[in-house]
Amino acid sequence: MSAPIYRDPAFDGATDPTVIWNRLAGQWWMFYTQRRATLDAPGVEWVHGSRIGIAVSVDSVESVDSVDDGARWEYGGVVEGLDAGVDAGAEVNTHWAPEVIDDGEQFHMYLTWIAGTPDRWEGHLRRIVHFTSPDLVGWSRQGALELSSDRVIDAAVALTADGRHRLWYKDEADDSTTWSAVSDDLFRWDVEGQSIGGAPHEGPNVFRLGEWCWLITDEWRGQAVYRSADGIRWQRQGLVLAEPGSHADDRQVARHADVVVQGDHAIAFYFTHPYWDGSEIADASSVAQRRSAIHIARLDVRDGVLVADRDISPELALTPPA
Repeated sequence: MSAPIYRDPAFDGATDPTVIWNRLAGQWWMFYTQRRATLDAPGVEWVHGSRIGIAVSVDSVESVDSVDDGARWEYGGVVEGLDAGVDAGAEVNTHWAPEVIDDGEQFHMYLTWIAGTPDRWEGHLRRIVHFTSPDLVGWSRQGALELSSDRVIDAAVALTADGRHRLWYKDEADDSTTWSAVSDDLFRWDVEGQSIGGAPHEGPNVFRLGEWCWLITDEWRGQAVYRSADGIRWQRQGLVLAEPGSHADDRQVARHADVVVQGDHAIAFYFTHPYWDGSEIADASSVAQRRSAIHIARLDVRDGVLVADRDISPELALTPPA
């Protein structure tokens, strides 16, 4: 099937999904970059100026007391207050690629933040900014992370075998490779260095499935897969989600994925540009090429190898964490 599970009703530009269990509401919530795909603007201004959208897996966004199976996603608006207290000299700033985690006491968001709405890729800073929230609704800015450069995007955070949290991110100043930083408290981060080199890539995501830790990155030709025993040292394994799905809106490569582990398997949430013609997406000349949709795929480990299946029901249920 591989049909889309969600499209953004405001601008039809949902990308970079991250999915988290809202333990207070008893719901799965999806945070995503709300690209302005339908905007008539010069250059890549439509990619910038984005808010962080919210989709909620309930029959109705008002029915906050019921546990849902994660099969239907409805628009829940955008995250407010992410520019509070910041004088960036612009009325509209850019929010990209949220990473949201739960430490059991509060929620943390690590967000790519760009001042203003640039109409080109080059010439502006890109920082990862830390926010905290008691409820996934109201967010407090903790500050920008001091990382390896001022051209960093796409945060991913996970607990590793040494009991410490690690943050992986794309450093565009280092040929768009993945770097890592380590923390004992989720607030102060110490840069470790390059974690994944080689060809340029973005959108790292780290998760544990089976006996291994896995890291995937978006190479714009599928998701590159790396395996690790400890979440620190990685060995490349190949590509997944490079072959098209069966649905007409899932014929392009899977981009910037998030993974939710479900016992002996996992669900990858990724986006595609259904009508993209293969050119550089920043040069997309039509609204149709800019539009994006979020899909899911099933991930399994077979004989120590991560495999993916895009042709699954979009109504596949998510179960709450144990």
